[in-house]
Amino acid sequence: MATSANRPRRNDHARPFYPWPTELQILSFERRDLGLAHRSGAHGVNRPKKVAVLGSTGSIGRSALEVLESQSDDFELTCMSCHQQIELFEKQCLEHQPALAIVTDEFNPSTRQWLAASDSTSMRRAAGSEALIESISGPEVDIVIAAIVGVAGLESSLAAVQNGKRLALANKESLVVAGQLLLSSAKESRAEIIPVDSEHCAIFQALQCDRPGANPGQSVQRIILTASGGPLRDWPLEDLEKATIQDALAHPTWSMGRKITVDSATMMNKALEVIEAHWLFGLEAERIQVVIHPQSIIHSMVEFTDGSVIAQLSPPDMRLPIQYALTYPKRTPGPAKRMDWNLSQTLSWYPVDPERYPALELGFEVAQRGGTCGAVLNAANEAAVELFLSGHIRLTDIAKICRSVLQHHNFAPTPNLNELLAQDRWARDEVMRWNRSLC
Repeated sequence: MATSANRPRRNDHARPFYPWPTELQILSFERRDLGLAHRSGAHGVNRPKKVAVLGSTGSIGRSALEVLESQSDDFELTCMSCHQQIELFEKQCLEHQPALAIVTDEFNPSTRQWLAASDSTSMRRAAGSEALIESISGPEVDIVIAAIVGVAGLESSLAAVQNGKRLALANKESLVVAGQLLLSSAKESRAEIIPVDSEHCAIFQALQCDRPGANPGQSVQRIILTASGGPLRDWPLEDLEKATIQDALAHPTWSMGRKITVDSATMMNKALEVIEAHWLFGLEAERIQVVIHPQSIIHSMVEFTDGSVIAQLSPPDMRLPIQYALTYPKRTPGPAKRMDWNLSQTLSWYPVDPERYPALELGFEVAQRGGTCGAVLNAANEAAVELFLSGHIRLTDIAKICRSVLQHHNFAPTPNLNELLAQDRWARDEVMRWNRSLC
């Protein structure tokens, strides 16, 4: 059954970035050979790749540290960052002993206390976003795991690709807000972007089944993003406006942060992933589809033009896509959960109900229009989720607010970074004005 959310109308003004996926794959293959000298020591012995984990105290960051611990022969943790969870961060630093630790919230009094602390390790301490950008731009980092939540992670993602790093991208907002800028910078510097989102990692893996260097714009019929449906997928429609914060945070299969769990309840996470997939794989919005898959075993699928469908399956465990982004194109044993083939299981999927998940259609609309739309939708959603989590609005208000803000912004088709950040600020302020009008 086709729905308006799954099959939006074609917009002739949409201009997907077609060349990128082919060049992404080719650059990965080239770097596999050309990078040997870079990774070798004086005697020709491969050295461990140096890794920075940005946002180490979040769910993705914690999983990344587990992966790096299991792959310590091949990867060296050289830099970690957090924003405010300093107590947990200090424990992580003592356990994993990076060369450099950075707290980006430099004006927090707790940060000044942390900077003044001394310990028996040789770890250096720093504070502020400038210190973070400087650290990942230099030679002490080969791979950046971008796990900072929200648009706050955009600047560091851009710095990573501008300096030719491999970007293991978990921060979907970087592409949603500034997809054209990020990909253009990566193309110019020959950086690699490997998606960490489980859905986009699944698509990236499935595309490896095609011939090397093939253009997805020619060989792919569509990509199918799977969605768990969130914690409220079986609720009666008339009860959704009564959902509490606790209801929205009770995800049935994934353990995630509060913001992304609320996004799963509204399916705004999937709206953002549609935009992300549009940029990463160069496909028009109408060649991207979303289905509900309650078991969260099939992480996404690629349907090729000959009718073949390649899917990536695994238990829900973010350690697997994180490890793949680190080790690609190699595969190595790791800590991720394995399928138990001795258990009987049923895998099912069904179409998305646009009445239950009105936020999803916004993702298709933004993927079609481009320009400043991604920055506005992302900012409006972040601000609206904060209002919901603070008890000021209902869960069902989030999509309504986002649509209203998106419709009323001053659209620009080819914005620069300053214009995108200005629209981000405007959208957040607009959500606050919307909320005050209800009080």
